[in-house]
Amino acid sequence: MGTVTDLVKKNAPDRPELSFGRSDIEKRIGFPAGMYTSPGPLLVPIGAVALTVGFYGLLSFFEQTYFAVMFTQRSIIPHIIVFLSSWAVMILLVKQAKLAVQKKSLKLKLLPEDEPGFVLTPESAENVLQKLYTTVDDPEHFLLTRRIQAALSNLRNIRRIGDVDEVLRTQAENDEGLVDSSYTVIRGLIWAIPVLGFIGTVYGLSQALGSFGEVLSNAGKMDELKAALMHVTSGLSTAFETTLIALVAALCIHMWMMMISRREEQFLDRCKDYCQKNIIGRLRLSVTQD
Repeated sequence: MGTVTDLVKKNAPDRPELSFGRSDIEKRIGFPAGMYTSPGPLLVPIGAVALTVGFYGLLSFFEQTYFAVMFTQRSIIPHIIVFLSSWAVMILLVKQAKLAVQKKSLKLKLLPEDEPGFVLTPESAENVLQKLYTTVDDPEHFLLTRRIQAALSNLRNIRRIGDVDEVLRTQAENDEGLVDSSYTVIRGLIWAIPVLGFIGTVYGLSQALGSFGEVLSNAGKMDELKAALMHVTSGLSTAFETTLIALVAALCIHMWMMMISRREEQFLDRCKDYCQKNIIGRLRLSVTQD
């Protein structure tokens, strides 16, 4: 026979208060969802391709402007920079949307509101778990509810109140590691984009120096010299404009990443406060423990 909690899970309402399937941006459109605030494997690359195509489609309306020329006529490297920047932008957009979903769990009221003196014991933990499973469709998909589920399940099964604080602390450390690892790809992109800019600089300078050598060896009439020098200045434009594009893109992405990272840190702090107030602060001994 299954436990009471298993039966509650099975008979949970079809539209609980907090639903991962209805809230997560990737799940809503049928893509595989990443864990917590991490993007999944499909939405980000597909979105990056769409952003890149859209960006160059927009530039086609301004193809004679200096801005458009920087991105379209300065070798293949600006195209790669735009694609990698779009990849980073998609990661941040998805993380921002998924963080907003995770924050909804902070509004859950799992403890009985009509009992101001309610305390958590190994016996009452089962009732709170029942409320959790009827309020959230799958607690494992939310950082906060996963902590609560782990702590209360431990309290109900092991019946050692002293272990609850340790379980919550361990879960908090694991969550911090998961959130930090979700930035691995974007940190790599922020490193790669300026490197591509410097590669573009080297490429442009090599073109300019090669053209300048040809100018000196074939110097003749002034008109011919002027025409040859045009190729030299074109190579210099490729060199410095590619670096400019890369550095500006990397700076903007890095600043945006820091903002979202700070919001995630604040969310994790609020999760700790929630557990401290509603779990740790409600613990009471109900039986004599060895």
